[in-house]
Amino acid sequence: MTDGIPTEPPAPPKETSLAEFLEVIPPDTNCRVVSLGKASQYGFMQSEGDIRLPCNSEECKGKGNLRFALKSNQQTLPRAQWKFLFVTYLCRNCQKTEKAYALALKLDEQGAAGVAHKFGEVPPFGPEVPARVITLIGPDRELFLSGRRAENRGLGIGAFAYYRRVVENQKGRIIQEMAKVAQKLGSSQDDLALFEAALKETQFTAAVDKVKSAIPASLRIDGHNPLTLLHDALSDGLHEGSDEE
Repeated sequence: MTDGIPTEPPAPPKETSLAEFLEVIPPDTNCRVVSLGKASQYGFMQSEGDIRLPCNSEECKGKGNLRFALKSNQQTLPRAQWKFLFVTYLCRNCQKTEKAYALALKLDEQGAAGVAHKFGEVPPFGPEVPARVITLIGPDRELFLSGRRAENRGLGIGAFAYYRRVVENQKGRIIQEMAKVAQKLGSSQDDLALFEAALKETQFTAAVDKVKSAIPASLRIDGHNPLTLLHDALSDGLHEGSDEE
């Protein structure tokens, strides 16, 4: 981006419709849009077709993706230059839920196609985080949501870093819950003492190593320590994969 103007990618992604661009393309992304606008008596105007999004109002919960209609006024699109605009869509079903986008659109010199850039959207891009997940992670809510924002913007490595921090911070809570299960299943005092010792460890790997032999079989995944599996998966993603992977 130069002087606030989105720069077009050297190899633009596949062409898409404006609706698909708004529905499934993350922010900070340029796309070639085949139906950016349409001709009218006022010039070439921004396309005004419906888009499909989930709506979380009481009337719409559980109904899947619903139609959202353009609420804001259509904008005239000049040829071969960026038009910066905010657009708002309203759920046709409940007539309450709104979705707003900050966009830059550039119509080609000829035809109805062009380039679209999405700066951001409200509510944020991506699926809603279930309330149960927020409850489970407790004090690490903000770290987790930062990871979600990074993931939704295609920053996979950054997302893994946030998620691994959440897992490491949750170490004590997870080990405490494991200890409760072990106690209910009648584990030995020696095994229960290992859980107590693990809780005092500050390093994640040291704590997991102390408790690995005491974890009940019912909590293992194919015989493996679930804490090790989770942490290793996040470490591999952080150190080996690309953002896309």
